[in-house]
Amino acid sequence: MNRQTFLSVLGLASLRSSLTQPDDQKPMLPETFVFADDGKIPNSKFPLLVYRNIFTERGNAGAEWLEKRFAGNNWTNSWRNGVYSFHHFHSTSHEVLGVYSGSALLHLGGEQGQKVKVQAGDILVIPAGVGHKNLESTQLGIVGAYPEGRSWDLNKGLPGERPQVDKAIATVPLPQTDPLLGKEAGLTKIWTV
Repeated sequence: MNRQTFLSVLGLASLRSSLTQPDDQKPMLPETFVFADDGKIPNSKFPLLVYRNIFTERGNAGAEWLEKRFAGNNWTNSWRNGVYSFHHFHSTSHEVLGVYSGSALLHLGGEQGQKVKVQAGDILVIPAGVGHKNLESTQLGIVGAYPEGRSWDLNKGLPGERPQVDKAIATVPLPQTDPLLGKEAGLTKIWTV
């Protein structure tokens, strides 16, 4: 059985090159971004992860692929939509965003953070407390989900949110799995205490 047929049987055919880069055959690693607390947005000691062009399905098929992949790794309570056009963060859960259509320029980490372009095929894993905002987008379609289906809240870095959100973030458990790669790779190796 050839590799492509084998991956199809496993349901991984649309995962880019079995998560390896063709030139060096090492596991594909996500880009990582760490943002400091800016006084409004707490951010996190754990890096935000961006897997680039990691899956090939687009549109509704891409959304379904993401929902199944995330659920298979116990990231549930999923939704489809976009990213809010204001700085916000979650203090009760980490979040994964899979881009199944279009593109966006996101502002990550609050006003002092970084502007990052994402497009269909990308997956972002956002630690609790890390700010994110949609600056501009074109035909953006996102699937979002949470480890173990955790409930999420919405914070905007407004006066009076802290120190309560800091206490909540400190109690959010580390996920047992990466939403894309499962138990053996991704955040389970990168988000070490």
